[in-house]
Amino acid sequence: MTLNNTDKTAPQEEDIILKVEHLSKVFGRRKEAANEMLEKGADKAAILKSTGVTIAVDDVSFDVERGKVFSLIGASGSGKSTVVRCLNMLWRPTAGKILFENEDIGQYSAQQLREFRRSKVSMVFQSFGLLSHRSVLDNVAFGLEVRGVKKQERLDKAMEMVDMVGLNGWENKDITDLSGGMRQRVGIARALANDPDILLMDEPFSALDPLVRQSMQFELISIQQKLNKTIVFITHDINEAFKLGDRVAIMREGRIVQIDTPEDMTVNPADDYVRQFIQSADKAQIYYAKNFMQTPTCLVHIKHGARAALQQMRDNGMSSAYVIGDGMRFIGVIPLDNAFRVRAGEMTFDEAIVRDTPTTTQDTLINDLLPIASQAKYPLAVLDEDNRLKGILSKAAVLTALL
Repeated sequence: MTLNNTDKTAPQEEDIILKVEHLSKVFGRRKEAANEMLEKGADKAAILKSTGVTIAVDDVSFDVERGKVFSLIGASGSGKSTVVRCLNMLWRPTAGKILFENEDIGQYSAQQLREFRRSKVSMVFQSFGLLSHRSVLDNVAFGLEVRGVKKQERLDKAMEMVDMVGLNGWENKDITDLSGGMRQRVGIARALANDPDILLMDEPFSALDPLVRQSMQFELISIQQKLNKTIVFITHDINEAFKLGDRVAIMREGRIVQIDTPEDMTVNPADDYVRQFIQSADKAQIYYAKNFMQTPTCLVHIKHGARAALQQMRDNGMSSAYVIGDGMRFIGVIPLDNAFRVRAGEMTFDEAIVRDTPTTTQDTLINDLLPIASQAKYPLAVLDEDNRLKGILSKAAVLTALL
């Protein structure tokens, strides 16, 4: 039985660095009997009970875009960790293809596969996988040492990565001196030292406490923005998947149920399972300003003055107006009391404009706007890269995103 994957966000062919086609992984001897039951619609539990065969991954297909983060999420036993271990052939697939830059890595010779693992792909595990008898710097340099890189060159590169993950000053410390979060930073630095094209991360932060976990998520986002790495990130945490992933795939019983952006998956879940799975997601981590901004109804061009501003406020039942210049370029806000003071001759229209009001962009997460919106005197002006007014975001709209 094959479930059609729902993926409306597939990247353009030329942007794909990794392509997975009809991947399956079966554990056990009676594979043919298991496949027959699978074709007849039997579930994993029934197949395991009847044949002793575990269907870990069943006909999974997806594309990973270069320089993007692809989050793969699912409950325990859904097959997500099996998929990631197939991506570098730690486990060979039972069926299907894995294409790296259009090359089938399943056809690689032993030497080609070693080179692929050394220079093209790196993996970060939940358990850190560090060498306790080596210092931080030597752990980070280990992969380069295996590749035969000269000592000073590998130490220089390792130190660069130590700096990048914020462990400057700890490079000569023993691994046992480090906290869990710091050890995971070492693991990430070691993976990055080889300058891989793809970073595979199998639930790397799940063993960390919540505050450290949030810090590591932020660190990963910062590193990805600096290095523009392609990342396949495995997690069971929907908030983590949505926070980090440009696209997210949800797995169930070895199959992919839906692939989409976090925003579109929340708005248009493929089925009840996806809907229930994401109900616990923190909506503020998913939605952007553009999802809740409103069209400003109270606008006045700077050339038209206070009288026009007062007319706009009266007509729209508002106590302030947004002041714009040519081409909808945002200038500021004129509040009602200032407009009256202009009419009374107490100040000029230019002096009446409040210009230091906080603004935002359409692609800013609601979560990042919560502290700003809560303190803002006026709804936030939402601007594009050319400072043009695209909408406004009120406190009420921000609160709506949390419901």
